[in-house]
Amino acid sequence: MEMNYLAITVAAFSTLVVGFVWYHPKVFGTVWMREAGLTEEQLKKGNMIKIFGLTLILSFMIAIVVILLSVHQMGAMSLVGGDPSQALPSYRVFMDDYGMAFRTYKHGAFHGFLAGLFFALPLVAINGLFEHRSAKYIFVNSGYWIVTLTIMGTIICGWV
Repeated sequence: MEMNYLAITVAAFSTLVVGFVWYHPKVFGTVWMREAGLTEEQLKKGNMIKIFGLTLILSFMIAIVVILLSVHQMGAMSLVGGDPSQALPSYRVFMDDYGMAFRTYKHGAFHGFLAGLFFALPLVAINGLFEHRSAKYIFVNSGYWIVTLTIMGTIICGWV
């Protein structure tokens, strides 16, 4: 089973696209800035090349994890140490029977959503609680990750 590097790349870039929409002032940007205690002037002072560059690198890392969460065949591959040529015959039989099972946009969206709900939301919420952030701040940021991971899962699992 080979990785679809185009799907990984598009999924990684989707974090920027979703963020552009999600954090736009007419969507949740104004609420987010107020709850984060930021002003437009402060945001404009940031090094955008550094911010977007590191975001893209980190998004590639997230996309790799989304593959493991949404493409079940990767689990079978991990059972043989990543080298199907060294696997027992049962691996080939399994892959012949289930090789493309659950490789749909819908299935990827489901797993991406679950990752957002049960992994990203708790991470954002825990940090927000210790930073004494408001519920609005937590929900805006975790909502972004739930939507983003849903889209990433959709792209990665659906692009066979």
